[in-house]
Amino acid sequence: MKYLLLAYTPLAAWDAGVGAEEAVEVYSRFQRELTESGELVSTEGLGHPAVSTTVRRTEHGVVATDGPFAELKEVLASFAVIDCASRERAVEIVGRLVAILGEPIEIRPILGGEFRG
Repeated sequence: MKYLLLAYTPLAAWDAGVGAEEAVEVYSRFQRELTESGELVSTEGLGHPAVSTTVRRTEHGVVATDGPFAELKEVLASFAVIDCASRERAVEIVGRLVAILGEPIEIRPILGGEFRG
């Protein structure tokens, strides 16, 4: 089963670069380990929310605006897609990262062919 891992960080810490070096080191080990086990599908860091664009439908049509859609204390900093045997394994993988970095990571199943939108 594939899972999307959404890693969040406090915006103030991101702006200050707090813990960035340790986070990169820990995440690099995570990436190597899951690549070796065959469980890593993809992972990417994301650009700062200030350079994002939000597209929404309004009464005047579809509008694109600069920046995030809301004032946030925590922001989505990176994502990874893993392919592992179970939800329990996904929680085990993510739990190790959270224990070291202290920031939340959301685990969401990827529906793939099961999605009927």
